[in-house]
Amino acid sequence: MKALSVRQPWAWLIVNGFKDIENRTWRTGFRGRVLVHASKGMTRAEYEDVEDFLRYAVAGPRITLPVFDELDRGGIVGAATIIDCIPPERASSAWHMEDQFGFEISDARTIPFVPCKGALGFFDVPPDVAAQLREIAASQAAEERKS
Repeated sequence: MKALSVRQPWAWLIVNGFKDIENRTWRTGFRGRVLVHASKGMTRAEYEDVEDFLRYAVAGPRITLPVFDELDRGGIVGAATIIDCIPPERASSAWHMEDQFGFEISDARTIPFVPCKGALGFFDVPPDVAAQLREIAASQAAEERKS
């Protein structure tokens, strides 16, 4: 299972379906399902910068972030599908930052937090984390069948 580390609160915005672009300085040919890993680090200043971005740069309904200390960090928080890699000159989303490649995201969803060490770029989650995620998926599928 591939994962991509994203700093909070950007990871929260992705898995909750708000952010449709993940910005990187590098291009990718990867397409498909990826786990969203919330990086361990997040400063108060970074959090406040995202609040400002949401207030002034993103059109549409107001997005209210969870409070700083309630954002999960240092583990898997969701999954999404990367459907394209948009070059900087074709940016069309408010989420797409200047001079960055935009990994276009769809079908994002949250997953109950599973602690996991992150890495740069796309990385394979350790077998024990993959096993926990399979258990969560099986449990969720069983609950859906009951309803």
